[in-house]
Amino acid sequence: MNSEEVSGAKSIRVLLADDHPLVRSGIRSLLDRVSEIQVVAEAGDGHEALSLIEEHQPDVVLMDIAMPNLNGLQATACITDKFPKVQVIILSMHPNEEYVSRAQVSGAAGYLVKNSSASELRHAIETVAGGKTYFRLPAVINDRVPGKSADGPVLERLTPRQLEVLRLIAEGGSMKTIALTLNISPKTVEAHRAELMNRLDLHDIASLVRYAIKVGLVILDE
Repeated sequence: MNSEEVSGAKSIRVLLADDHPLVRSGIRSLLDRVSEIQVVAEAGDGHEALSLIEEHQPDVVLMDIAMPNLNGLQATACITDKFPKVQVIILSMHPNEEYVSRAQVSGAAGYLVKNSSASELRHAIETVAGGKTYFRLPAVINDRVPGKSADGPVLERLTPRQLEVLRLIAEGGSMKTIALTLNISPKTVEAHRAELMNRLDLHDIASLVRYAIKVGLVILDE
């Protein structure tokens, strides 16, 4: 654990990532009362979180699931890849099993709903900092193998490019916009869309959007 001495005791270094300043302020106020925990930085989106992680080397990141530019699940996947020693707890308003499953697949060490108590938040931080996981939902979630939900096998058959196309479709991108974003032709985007519909057994854009939200590729604003 990357920690330092604070008031004679080792502290757990925490980074807060949430696009709402008042939420960050409230969480920081709670954690500032815990001598064993030190908030070392705050980020307003996923990109800023990645930059601050490199600078401050926290032990734990409290990551809002719904943020602009780079949402919490996407940022968590990047953290897992670039900073494997950093543990991430996803914070969400929704006790949603699909979100939990996607958080696990992204590499999160914990998932906590935002109406949890201060003592539970502290316990979650201490748990993941100690190398364990903390998913505060019904027991069936804790026992689930990451990525093996009902949709897991289907998602595993999709290529990274197909997942990206699905996400961009669900975010409202047109074929032309998606083509420009991914630097491919509109015909290639249409081919990916057709293959997505075939593999997922879905037959219109609205169904693709609902599916992307269900599995957590796109996060609704909280």
